[in-house]
Amino acid sequence: MARRAKAEKSLNVKQVRDAEATQALILAAAQEEFAQHGLTAARTEAIAAKTGVAKSMIYYYFKDKEGLYQAVLERSHSNLLQTTLQLDLAHLSPEAALEKFLTALLNCVSHNPKLPMIMFHEAVQNQGQYYKRSSSLSIDRTLVEILERGTATGAFRQLDPFQSAINIMGTCLFYFIGMGNIKHYPQGKRLLSKAMLEQHSQEAIALILAGVRKV
Repeated sequence: MARRAKAEKSLNVKQVRDAEATQALILAAAQEEFAQHGLTAARTEAIAAKTGVAKSMIYYYFKDKEGLYQAVLERSHSNLLQTTLQLDLAHLSPEAALEKFLTALLNCVSHNPKLPMIMFHEAVQNQGQYYKRSSSLSIDRTLVEILERGTATGAFRQLDPFQSAINIMGTCLFYFIGMGNIKHYPQGKRLLSKAMLEQHSQEAIALILAGVRKV
């Protein structure tokens, strides 16, 4: 009996791992599809073809295309959300907190460059319908709170935290959203190479910090 129970437990663990691996495979392919086409034009048939997973299995795990899309949004933001929760920003000066937040943001996006395009399509196609349900709002609030604290304490110049947060996100993310156009200007440069991504991060952070400081 003990041997049988052990075998059944081992089988259950394997099935769980196989299911998790299959879902991860689907989410990775779905992220590519949604980044290229957005929710409206993305096709589950294309995702199934890329993964070798039956379309019915995709629906089994995620119910429908919208459910899969929502799962991609959450997965795309989970690393950044977890990172920002662990930064302990409240105990830092506003400038140090802002720099640390931006470093985490740019590091996350550099490792997941499809995310900004997904969010671009979300804004254009869906008018933020799914964005408002995602953890992205917590990330946005963190940035606004840093700017509010910096303005209130006099560490930053007088600025509108909401407007400044929008401009800061644009500075960080347009590099990835505009990749299709930007790549034609610096001939021979690999925009997603480690060196270029590090340079983008350094330039973006320096520009933003200079912009919020008192003159």
